[in-house]
Amino acid sequence: MLSLLRPLPVACCLYLLLLLLPGGQGRIPAYNNGFHYQDISNGNGNGEIYFNGVRLHVESPEPAVSATRGSSVTLPCHYHYEPELATPRRTRVKWSWLPANTISAPVSPAASARETEVMVAMGNRHRSYGSFRGRVRLRRSAPGDMSLVINELQLNDTGRYRCEVIDGLEDESVTVELELRGVVFPYHSQEGRYRFNFFGAHQACQDQDATLATFEQLFTAWEEGLDWCNAGWLADGTVQYPITDPREGCGGVDLAPGLRTYGQRHHLLRYDAFCFSAAVKGTVYFLKHPVKLNFTEAVRACASDGSAIAKVGQLYAAWRLMGLDRCDAGWLADGSVRYPITKARANCGPPEPGVRSFGFPPWNLKFGVYCYR
Repeated sequence: MLSLLRPLPVACCLYLLLLLLPGGQGRIPAYNNGFHYQDISNGNGNGEIYFNGVRLHVESPEPAVSATRGSSVTLPCHYHYEPELATPRRTRVKWSWLPANTISAPVSPAASARETEVMVAMGNRHRSYGSFRGRVRLRRSAPGDMSLVINELQLNDTGRYRCEVIDGLEDESVTVELELRGVVFPYHSQEGRYRFNFFGAHQACQDQDATLATFEQLFTAWEEGLDWCNAGWLADGTVQYPITDPREGCGGVDLAPGLRTYGQRHHLLRYDAFCFSAAVKGTVYFLKHPVKLNFTEAVRACASDGSAIAKVGQLYAAWRLMGLDRCDAGWLADGSVRYPITKARANCGPPEPGVRSFGFPPWNLKFGVYCYR
């Protein structure tokens, strides 16, 4: 209790005394940052502080931006004052990022909202962080333009970006969603269906030059006609599957088309995976070879041609984004045999476009091969 009676510093007492003067007559030297405040008395000696001067506004004309992998993209962000200032002010801008894909589910709602710093700038000084180091800059095409330019877009750059402008006591921000144009495909283990826990599903997609799909990506794929009756992991730790044609064994005929969901599942439970692949920087092609090849021969043939055997995600991206159409089954890097069809025709599988799959045949069987250069 004695510690509570310790004398207050003189400056603190003066501050309290001025606040308690009748009629709000106390005068305290104010911190001046260019913003104007006024103390309005209500007649009882209590005041309300309100802002009556310059106001900082931060805006983006595009709440969502889409781009292709490997390209450059600009995330728009502009700020201005109302009323406009006669002379420029020194402001600080911070870009941060909330990834769309995560490799582990958050332990709490607070953890799920944690953002990663991308770039901080003040005046001509700036610093970028992590995987964005050396790939980002501010556009600065006009006064107040703090748009973020990202070069060499990577598969994991998708997510929500926050542009935060700070000027003294004022702090305003706006968010921009970055999406990559790509394709969602279901994927299962060589050992059969429902063999991936969450971490295995993440790794399996990564091995095929893809990432675990987000809910938004799977929903878009469903809107575009994806129908798959096996449940798979998504990046948020949920397990879902898309149905366009309701039927028994896939939620029943009484349910409307849509995404069937098991909700959040324990990470060690086993399902398939839904992967997302964006545009590839190189070329996927069917290797012209005089004879068909077993898997080992296929790997060597691509290497001899100055390429590597293509991955599943690369084949899907080439089919969907580059129009690859070939009615020849070929080996891929995971040991599966597939072929891409953009124009359905007789003797090339079902009457719809898609990537046809022969599954994972024994490695001694003979097929063609798809290479990636």
